[in-house]
Amino acid sequence: MNPHRTALLAGVRDTVPMLVGAAPFGVIFGTLAIASGIPAWAVLALSALVFAGSSQFVAVSLIGSGAALPVIWLTTFVVNLRHALYSASLLPYVRDLPARWRWPLAFWLTDETYAVVEHHLREHGAAQGGVWYWLGSSLAMYLNWQLWTLAGVLLGQSVPGLAGLGLDFAMVATFAAIVAPQLRQYPVLAAAVAAGVVALLARHLPYKLGLMLAALAGVGAGMLAERLAADSTQEAQA
Repeated sequence: MNPHRTALLAGVRDTVPMLVGAAPFGVIFGTLAIASGIPAWAVLALSALVFAGSSQFVAVSLIGSGAALPVIWLTTFVVNLRHALYSASLLPYVRDLPARWRWPLAFWLTDETYAVVEHHLREHGAAQGGVWYWLGSSLAMYLNWQLWTLAGVLLGQSVPGLAGLGLDFAMVATFAAIVAPQLRQYPVLAAAVAAGVVALLARHLPYKLGLMLAALAGVGAGMLAERLAADSTQEAQA
């Protein structure tokens, strides 16, 4: 078999558990968006063009509460800032690729794909079809998200009250599975604790501002912890 195809299929295979976890997430997003009064075509366009589940949920929630556009833009921007950190950590593996590869891979980068691809590249490097592995994982997640968003839209239009069944618990379970293995790293643990504490304390703020503050606190704590760890290493080597 072609080695590129083998690597691509391996990326799809290793992403299957994430696909299962994201399925109810996509369904509940579609139903909540329809319940918020957003037209079906706009819901599907949001998934196709934004492709960032957590920020899509936040956007739908803010739209439903009548938030102003600047608040929606700023909040979703801050929620998605973590993708810049993902990209920075994967950059060493793709810095030599042409833009026709880096642009789509950056667009398709999600939490789930990052968890799968970062582990693979850290273990095997990019030499053995790493970019094709990344592509396989990305395409699997993207097509899966579109499929289940469509299912949610159709169900939301035909089954009243589906959004109240608690399917959004899948979002919590999926993100817990992604984050838990990374907590062995001190900067990641510091970021998670800081974000969790701020999110808890600021949960009553309007327009999901608590989520925005938690994201900023997590990024700041992670960067600070990483710098302190680097300084400690330098002092030990001196």
